[in-house]
Amino acid sequence: MAKAVPKHIKLFEDQSPKPTRPQIETIGSLPEVLRAFQRTTGWSLRYVAGSELGESTDLTWSAPVNPGVGTTPGHLRLDPINLDSASHNGSPVAESPVAKSPVDEKTARGLASSLADMLGEFLHTRQALWKREAELAAGVPLVPSDNRDKHLAERLEAVLRGGAEAVGCQAAALYLLDEATTQLKLRSSCGLPFDRMTASPRPLKGAVADLEALLGHAVVLEDTDAMRYWKVPEDFPAAVCVPVSTSTTILGTLWVFCDEKRDFDDRQTNIIEVVAGRIAADLEREMLMREGVDSAQLKHQVALAERLQNSQLPNISPLIDGWELSGWTSQSQAVGGDFYDWFCLPGGLLATAVGDAMDQGIEAGMSANALKAAIRAHGQYHREAEQVLYKANLTMWTGSAGDQSASMYFGLLETATGRINYSTGGDLGMVVVRSTSWDSLANPSLPLGGSPEGEFETCGYELKPGEALVIFTDGVRDACDQAGCPFDDSGVASSLIGKLHLSADELVARTREKLEEHSPATADDDRTILVIKRTAP
Repeated sequence: MAKAVPKHIKLFEDQSPKPTRPQIETIGSLPEVLRAFQRTTGWSLRYVAGSELGESTDLTWSAPVNPGVGTTPGHLRLDPINLDSASHNGSPVAESPVAKSPVDEKTARGLASSLADMLGEFLHTRQALWKREAELAAGVPLVPSDNRDKHLAERLEAVLRGGAEAVGCQAAALYLLDEATTQLKLRSSCGLPFDRMTASPRPLKGAVADLEALLGHAVVLEDTDAMRYWKVPEDFPAAVCVPVSTSTTILGTLWVFCDEKRDFDDRQTNIIEVVAGRIAADLEREMLMREGVDSAQLKHQVALAERLQNSQLPNISPLIDGWELSGWTSQSQAVGGDFYDWFCLPGGLLATAVGDAMDQGIEAGMSANALKAAIRAHGQYHREAEQVLYKANLTMWTGSAGDQSASMYFGLLETATGRINYSTGGDLGMVVVRSTSWDSLANPSLPLGGSPEGEFETCGYELKPGEALVIFTDGVRDACDQAGCPFDDSGVASSLIGKLHLSADELVARTREKLEEHSPATADDDRTILVIKRTAP
């Protein structure tokens, strides 16, 4: 036998309010403008709302005016003065006719069209200002206070008590969904025994009233016999259940209980819904406050990490006769995986390095800093470039879970002879630039961190006076223009050919300028350039 649906159940469904008709009469200067138009031209000009246009069949001329989003556009209507000189449906209009029109119809239409355009722009600006003010209100920064008078628990209970008393009820309870949206847990209440707070969550399955409320309805129960069917959580003769939700998230339900059998009218139900909205706003604000504080702390920590990473890049070229060094790094995020470095060693050696950790953001920055520290440490006592990379690779491999890798250049420069012994891992760009030509020294290989037994080859080149060695990461080499053409080694070299009379700092700046002309920086590319220039005697 099928179960009959209980009677005397009211379901109040939330409905979005219909858009209100804009009050164009609130533009205080409009009536006087229309009267002045009539006095000057001898033609009647008035605003006609969109809903009234279908009533008119004798239009002489009209220009559309859009009063805002979601509203039917109205018109500015132009008529001979003898056809209509009185107000129409409350719209502003001229007060008295004139004997003869001083201007012809064409001139009047031109002036009326200009007024319609200006009025439309004004209404559009007012609509934009209305929206912008609401957006600014939502963007007010959250400033937490350590001296808040009441804890969230006290505030919630006070709201529940005030809402229950406002509709003549004796108890109220707030049930919130768990993360899996399968259970409802009592989070706050008033007028109920405190041991209800320790009760097990109610399963959402089968909670008919709660499910109906979560669909956006207010469930009003005024029949005692219906309580069992609707699975009311407390034993009261009458109750109301409404949803608690924000504009984007369903949070749970609010129950209000009365200790006597009674009815709830629309006004009382609306009050309970307002209380539910207040609770949802308090919960959302509390969540935003916590997220805002956490976000502010994280931003502060990232800013400190960014400043630390930038401060560790060398910015003063070593004072060695005949040599100039300069570098530049741009991270795609505040902290990134690219770096360059140089440091002096005994015996007239100058160590240079360029690294590119194959990650993004903070993770890449941590890998890059660890790799840089390893290069500096191993570079102090090894005099073969491949041994430095071998040790750095082993350090990276043993210090990670095997998911970190990096491209790396390390070179040892004999400043007396110009001889550079270098070794690379991964895929970096290297070009030697002369006054009229250039050569690529790139030698792609396995990146660091790929295997504990990685082998790296030692290469050599003797940099002559007037030449420059440029090392750069794949963020520079692979930067593409709108046609998809990469900047590549040729882009770096061509930007410097014929410019070697410039200082190393100026060479870096010129390469950056040409790179940014070719391809502005993107959100996923770290970029580094290191220039080693041997000055002409």
